[in-house]
Amino acid sequence: MTTSSPTIARFDPHPGLRGTLRVPADKSISHRAALFAAMTPEPVRVRNYLHAADTNSTLAAIEAVGARVERRADELVIRGAGLRNAHETAQPIDVGNAGTLMRLLPGWLASHPGQSWTLDGDSSIRRRPVDRIAEPLRRMGARIEATDERFPPFRLHGADLQGIEYVLPVASAQVKSCVLIAGMTTAAGTTVIEPAPSRDHTERMLARAGAPVEREADRVTVRHVDELGLDAIDVPGDLSSAAFFVAAAVLVPGSRIVLQDVNVNWTRTGFLRIAERMGAIVVGELEPHGSFSPVEPVTELDVAHGPLRGTTVAAAEVPLAIDELPLVALLGCFAEGETVVRGAGELRLKESDRIATVVDGLNALGGSLEATDDGFVVHGTGGLCGGRISSHGDHRLAMLGAVAGLASREGVEVEGMDAAAVSYPGFERDIAALSRR
Repeated sequence: MTTSSPTIARFDPHPGLRGTLRVPADKSISHRAALFAAMTPEPVRVRNYLHAADTNSTLAAIEAVGARVERRADELVIRGAGLRNAHETAQPIDVGNAGTLMRLLPGWLASHPGQSWTLDGDSSIRRRPVDRIAEPLRRMGARIEATDERFPPFRLHGADLQGIEYVLPVASAQVKSCVLIAGMTTAAGTTVIEPAPSRDHTERMLARAGAPVEREADRVTVRHVDELGLDAIDVPGDLSSAAFFVAAAVLVPGSRIVLQDVNVNWTRTGFLRIAERMGAIVVGELEPHGSFSPVEPVTELDVAHGPLRGTTVAAAEVPLAIDELPLVALLGCFAEGETVVRGAGELRLKESDRIATVVDGLNALGGSLEATDDGFVVHGTGGLCGGRISSHGDHRLAMLGAVAGLASREGVEVEGMDAAAVSYPGFERDIAALSRR
């Protein structure tokens, strides 16, 4: 078997980013739109679906279990199998690199008594634990046989599920979603108790599809539903993708950009609040903290360069900014004083160990960072020299390196830039569009 060499891309210092950009569709909502449409008996139109490696794995997975996906120029039409009619598969379901798919799909399949499925993925996904979904699903009556009792590939055996009250040991939108999806088929319903708020896209999609959902403080309860029903879904722009351009505009002097149609669900805007606290200039109408509506809020973000100061990110803030914390580390390199992130041990369980790879990668570019067990400390040095950084196959680390290059003094080469296609296939093109003067 032959293996291709990782692509290397160079990003040089830039005098200022300018322009207007519409970022790709939200990855988290695209996954959920496809999965919930697959559970719905009537056809569902999904507009602005993200076509990237992870989300295309979800389309292939729902087709494998009985949904039909019609790919049109500007939309998908998904004809679902129905809530209780997923098909058993002879071959393993390949989740690729998609952790969201790996953890949400079992919530649906677990409610099919007498049927079983094997889920597997790439080398990265085989290092990501599934015990956090296995434990609550076992309590509900399903059975999961995992490699070394913890990792993919794993075999899921469906059952007639029983409702439970489940306390999450760690705030996780993916685990919460798995339990809630399984819980809507139980006679008594199911409650999930969170130690801190996490992304609520699943709750909003459940409510939109007609499932009775109640949220009170740290408790989310879903009641029994016979079938789901969905109107057309318009997927908004992805704030996690927009965050890279927010960081770039804040860091590169002379920048002023506008990002259109960005999802600003309050459970996703933690990075923006942290960046603003550090001195970033970001103008846009964000959803108020604690809001809940089936409709995802969308706004325009106007971002400009500004001087930065260090900050401390507490554990309670981490779930609402988990994917953007590497960018907090990057901002910290350019800030005055120290930037500290605590309570982010989940970063070690992502596509790469994002604590180790971010700290080592930015130090190689001239930063001054220290890793801790559950986060990192950044000693602001006023900027980065440049050099080379490896993506380690992690899409967010690849894009982090690109932004670092634009703001650096000497430029950055990113080894493995092709990893960005997992969530943002057109990232380099959009960087180039904002770089034209």
